[in-house]
Amino acid sequence: MTPIAKILLLGSGELGREFVIAAKRLGAHVIACDAYEKAPAMQLADECEVFSMLDGEALAAVIEKHRPDHIVPEVEAIRTEVLKDFEDRGFSIVPSARATMLTMNRDRIRDVASNELGLNTSRFLYAESLEEMRSAVTEIGIPCVVKPVMSSSGKGQSIVTAEGAVDAAWDYAVSGMRGDRKRVIVEAFIAFDYEITLLTIRTRQGVLFCEPIGHRQERGDYMESWQPTPMSAKALAAAQDMARKVVDNLGGYGLFGVEFFVAGEKVIFSELSPRPHDTGMVTLISQNLSEFDLHARAVLGLPIPHIHLNGAAASAVILADRHAEDFSFEGVADALVALPGIETDVRLFGKPVTRPNRRMGVALALARGGTAEQAREAAKAAAAKVRICYEAGAE
Repeated sequence: MTPIAKILLLGSGELGREFVIAAKRLGAHVIACDAYEKAPAMQLADECEVFSMLDGEALAAVIEKHRPDHIVPEVEAIRTEVLKDFEDRGFSIVPSARATMLTMNRDRIRDVASNELGLNTSRFLYAESLEEMRSAVTEIGIPCVVKPVMSSSGKGQSIVTAEGAVDAAWDYAVSGMRGDRKRVIVEAFIAFDYEITLLTIRTRQGVLFCEPIGHRQERGDYMESWQPTPMSAKALAAAQDMARKVVDNLGGYGLFGVEFFVAGEKVIFSELSPRPHDTGMVTLISQNLSEFDLHARAVLGLPIPHIHLNGAAASAVILADRHAEDFSFEGVADALVALPGIETDVRLFGKPVTRPNRRMGVALALARGGTAEQAREAAKAAAAKVRICYEAGAE
């Protein structure tokens, strides 16, 4: 059978795993890549390659070897200049080489959003040394938020609440940086009411939106998400307008996770990922088409019908608490027991190694005819029933 397309997936974590499932259902041939063997997406892909995507020569060699129809990044840490070279040669980079270059670095996408597009953002400054950061904190004011310009899953992010915490915040940011750029962004702290992810799909027929997703974070990493999040018509329209402007500026086709803070009727642009978003895993149960289905269809140029909710839904993460290579799961059957009016499901990611606070799975809950709060409670309860059992000697 001739595949509908050959896809080179750069990054093979849990989001990549679900994307592989969606792409395979549509007849695509997928080569999954990551820096370690047996990554989650590799277990389901047609082929796999193990190398560091920060190694430009290795990345170029893999692209030349497979000559894919589409190159789909799933992680931020990639030699994006290599992707630009291949795009110039006619290869399809999803959503575009420019989008991967800008969004891999918080400073570049923030400059586009604030300076080029005039989107509403928090006040911010950049710093490339501890001395520069001290000056930036003085100018921005305390409290403020410090983030590496290049990181993922909240690594290196902290809130500075006192002058004496500045040095520790710099050290923590440096320890959480990815890539080779020692630079941080210092942002004014926003007293927001809630934050959302607006999944925005850029297709050949136009821009589509999913219902807004609310989420809660700890240590800068998502712990639970729910859909929909109640928003006023005015605030939702503002978020959609800003999301449309930024994805149209970035170009290409695919799903974008656009994050906003909301304070009353005021909507503030925060960040953007040009790929499925971890908070969007709730769509595995909440929508007729998950974010991974939508991404695959947009990438492959296939039609997307009306996107609708199945009901109020939520997700809650299943976390490890130690390092281990030998482990198992218990309680999955208990987590899958339906409650009156609520359906539950579990996704285990297949990661070969645990470590403290590493996401190993997610519990999902759908409250048909119910509320997001009911779904949240059910998802958290289901996640708590799934236990990771470690063999003797786990740290």
